[in-house]
Amino acid sequence: MPARIIQYAQELGFIKVGFARPTRPLYLDAFRSWLFNRKHADMTWLERHLEIRADPSLLLPGCRTIITLAYRYPSEKPCAPDGFTAARYSRPQQEDYHQDLKRLCRDLAAFVGGFHPGKTRICVDSAPMMERSFAVSSAIGFIGKNNMLIIPGVGSFFYLAEILTTASLDFSPVEPIENQCGSCEACIESCPTGALERPFLLNASKCLSYKTIEDKRPVDLEDAKRMGDCFWGCDRCQEVCPFNSGGDSRRIVLPPVHELFEMDQEAFDKRFGKTALARGGLEKLRTNISAVLGQSH
Repeated sequence: MPARIIQYAQELGFIKVGFARPTRPLYLDAFRSWLFNRKHADMTWLERHLEIRADPSLLLPGCRTIITLAYRYPSEKPCAPDGFTAARYSRPQQEDYHQDLKRLCRDLAAFVGGFHPGKTRICVDSAPMMERSFAVSSAIGFIGKNNMLIIPGVGSFFYLAEILTTASLDFSPVEPIENQCGSCEACIESCPTGALERPFLLNASKCLSYKTIEDKRPVDLEDAKRMGDCFWGCDRCQEVCPFNSGGDSRRIVLPPVHELFEMDQEAFDKRFGKTALARGGLEKLRTNISAVLGQSH
């Protein structure tokens, strides 16, 4: 059965599939320590439902299998004609990945249900679940020093999704892939704000991805100097990773930034309302661009 699931998942576009039991996740203690030491900035939602993170079967009563899925996102950086960029995951020319992946997962869940009738639950950044831990448990990849999941031969430019099912699929336990970073610390050395304080430790309050997306406050002068031409998120620790390819390749899919200042809310919603850029909203996007512009003139 897993072979058929893997084949169908690949037909849907998933690049990796793994299977695990809903046991206590790897790295749970490290996650709790990270929260205790206040390294998660003001993302207080991460503190909630720790009992569910410890026992993912609470997300779906009777859960017996977790199917973990990886779906590639572009290695090319979204770019505007005037050179401004956004983080790769944002795919501003496409629908928000949450909805995209949920549709694909529903299709795969229906396929699984055809062989094993039962209940399923789909998770795409929408539940208190330690998804990278289960990706490691199912040997999809390993956690790099930048805290990203890395798939050997693929890199880290991908999304994760999970299907929890009450079906007890027949699969053999696998050994997690050992960390392959070796002595490389390119990600730590390249982090523009020092948010990677040491291997495997991210201080979110320093991270440009947090500051330009989640943080409601305007980016300050010092951080604006470190943003370069990227006004939404930051890929620096992934760009320098030897497991990733593509370097600084770009694709023009964004409008010139002056158009973003000329848009009203209705126009923004029409063009970007269903994309990942909608998360922070038009005003946050504008203040980020203003910060970058303030350093380039």
